[in-house]
Amino acid sequence: MSVLEIDAVVFDVLGTLVDEPAGLRAGIRELDPSLDEPRTEHLLSLWQQHIDREQRRVLDGGRPYLASDALDREAARLVADAAGVGDPAAVAALALSARRLPPWPDTVAGLARLAERFPLIGLSNASRTALLGLNAHAGLRWHQALSAEDARTYKPDPAVYQLAVTVSGRPPERLLMVAAHAWDLRGAQRLGLRTAYVARPVGDPPASSDRFDLYADDLTDLAGQLGEI
Repeated sequence: MSVLEIDAVVFDVLGTLVDEPAGLRAGIRELDPSLDEPRTEHLLSLWQQHIDREQRRVLDGGRPYLASDALDREAARLVADAAGVGDPAAVAALALSARRLPPWPDTVAGLARLAERFPLIGLSNASRTALLGLNAHAGLRWHQALSAEDARTYKPDPAVYQLAVTVSGRPPERLLMVAAHAWDLRGAQRLGLRTAYVARPVGDPPASSDRFDLYADDLTDLAGQLGEI
């Protein structure tokens, strides 16, 4: 790889900067405090599988685009039905747990450090409304936050990454996409963005065939590596 010359850093949000399973798990426990750990994990898996499946259906043309809020409501109803909870208010509260996701311990300080050198762009599959709630709850610092809703599709569709290219006004190769999901970075690579993998317990690790520009243990490590460039 050539030497990185970066004008802006683009961040995935869900899983990369916030601990999505932890927030959803907390919402499920609020739905039914009597649930034991195995049952809670089963319901969390139901939620995640539904979101993954329905986003793939949108990408494949199997259903019209729906913003993440709608998919979260579907997932919440699915989980509540499986838990035997029928209270509409409880289901609505569960759906909103998708916006109450805790940041990883290094996230806030890492973003602040990187913001001293680069414009920061958030690029999320979360809807505009959900992204606003996520940012506020987790204390995320951006110069610009972009939602896949503006492209009416989901990552890894190239149209989502194009949002960051258009807003930055810079060519793709001058943008660094940061994510804990190898599939996300592959999508960014297809549009020509540079890539940085950040390890997270809930991420999608790189395959042996992946070749990303940077590999970091966390945002502190990433900021240190970028500081050397």
